[in-house]
Amino acid sequence: MRVKYLHTMVRVSDLEKSMAFYALLGLHEIRRHESEAGRFTLVYLAAKGDEDCPLELTYNWDGDEGLPSDSRHFGHLAYSMGNIYEMCQHLMDNGVTINRPPRDGRMAFVRSPDNISIELLQEGGSLEPAEPWASMESIGTW
Repeated sequence: MRVKYLHTMVRVSDLEKSMAFYALLGLHEIRRHESEAGRFTLVYLAAKGDEDCPLELTYNWDGDEGLPSDSRHFGHLAYSMGNIYEMCQHLMDNGVTINRPPRDGRMAFVRSPDNISIELLQEGGSLEPAEPWASMESIGTW
C-alpha cells in the first residue's frame, strides 16, 4: 500500500494577514480554490522547491463559530532555513515576536497571526551562539 503526504491545513481568521506572515517565511501561493457554495477559500502556500509539501490556509467567509475550539490537537509547523539568525531578525523587523529565540543557533519558535506555532530550524548543524539571541529570553508559549 502506497501513502503520499499531501498538505497540512490550518484555519485562518484573516486570509490576507496570514498570507503576509507566511510570505515573511518565504512561502508563496501555488494554488487557490474559492467555493461560493461552501463559502470558503483554500490557499496553498509552499517554499520555492517544496511545492509538493504545501501548507493549506482555510478561510471560512462567515467565520469559524460553531467549530471545535481544541485546534484538533495541532502541534506546530516546522521549516528549515539557511540562517536562522537572519530569518529571526527579518521576522522581528516585520513585527513578529520571537517566542523562543535561537539561543542554541539551531531552533526558534514564533506564532502566526492565528496563534499557530511555527518551529524554525537551522539547516545542517547549529550556528555558533551569537548575540542578541544567546541571552534573549523566551516570551509567552510556543
